[in-house]
Amino acid sequence: MDNLAPIEVPWKSGAWTALPVAAEESEGRLLVTAAEGSDAWRHTGYGFVHENEHALLEDWDRDRAVEVSFIAAFEAQFDQAGLMIRVDAEHWIKAGVEYADGAPQVGAVVTARKSDWSVAPVPEWAGREVTIRASRLDDAVIVRARVEDEPWRLVRLAPLDPDAGVQAGPYCCAPSRAGLTVAFTSWRFAEPDPALH
Repeated sequence: MDNLAPIEVPWKSGAWTALPVAAEESEGRLLVTAAEGSDAWRHTGYGFVHENEHALLEDWDRDRAVEVSFIAAFEAQFDQAGLMIRVDAEHWIKAGVEYADGAPQVGAVVTARKSDWSVAPVPEWAGREVTIRASRLDDAVIVRARVEDEPWRLVRLAPLDPDAGVQAGPYCCAPSRAGLTVAFTSWRFAEPDPALH
């Protein structure tokens, strides 16, 4: 594959799945304030369906990776931000950083009618710029994350219908409080991962 130059996606692109309390551009960043009680989840373990996340989504060309970078001051249980990949209301992936059990956690929720969740603590990422990247490979999506210019970490390998029309972009939620504002610093389409390893 030829090298693909990154394409920055304008903040005015795409459409929100649910409108945030506020979203404004400032010095090249998109500052998004999440509504209290916003979340994305289906059934598993908690018994509820939440689909009022604030995700700004654009069609995703499978030949490119999608990357979202952000900085956030997480302090309340389940504060979260990152990248959402969406086929429809019952088939989606959210990947990023979530504040859970007293620490920032990098992880992903993969949903095919029911959600699952995996996380790993990253307390050293608090208050720093995080980038989440997803690449499509055959019948899968590869999700990686890093903080600043540190090495990429594999977050998840998940199934994704190779023929599905998919949208992707930045998202945030604040299930347990008001006042979470996330500074998204970049949204771009870039060269994809050529392989899983």
